[in-house]
Amino acid sequence: MCSTKNIDARFDSRLDEAMKTKALIVTLTLGFAAAVCLAADTKIEQALRDLDAQWSKDAGTKDVDKTVSYYAESAVVMPPNASAATTKESIRSAWKEMLTTPGAAISWKATKVEVAKSGDLAYVSGTYQETMTDASGKSANDHGKYVEIFKKQADGTWKVVADIWNSDLPVAPAEKK
Repeated sequence: MCSTKNIDARFDSRLDEAMKTKALIVTLTLGFAAAVCLAADTKIEQALRDLDAQWSKDAGTKDVDKTVSYYAESAVVMPPNASAATTKESIRSAWKEMLTTPGAAISWKATKVEVAKSGDLAYVSGTYQETMTDASGKSANDHGKYVEIFKKQADGTWKVVADIWNSDLPVAPAEKK
């Protein structure tokens, strides 16, 4: 009776070495590809963090046109306690009201950026601070969180296609009549 173990021991086809070499090449190639993808994601993530920070600065200067320029043509903006703004005009109107309110000051900071594997869609979330003067003339402060969805445009720029934010403060109790 013949043992396959003996045949294998006597026959050295060197296939094991070739297979190990191929496995190593595939592993290195996949590792390199993953590193390139991670580097690209990190680069996009940083670009979006920078873009979001610049947008916050522009809003801080109360420049309505510049602030609205970060939105895509088909954007939807969902401010708290208001209807969604779905046209450039309604988005501009919402921002104009926020930025021109007496004592208005707004800023935000990204805390998380996630980029889709496709590299053409991402979301940015973070926190915001807002100050304004209320109807009685007193300074009112607000803070909360936001989510922006960015989409890479045909020209390579990133624009916001959806924007929503809401307060961390409790809802004020209704006034008794």
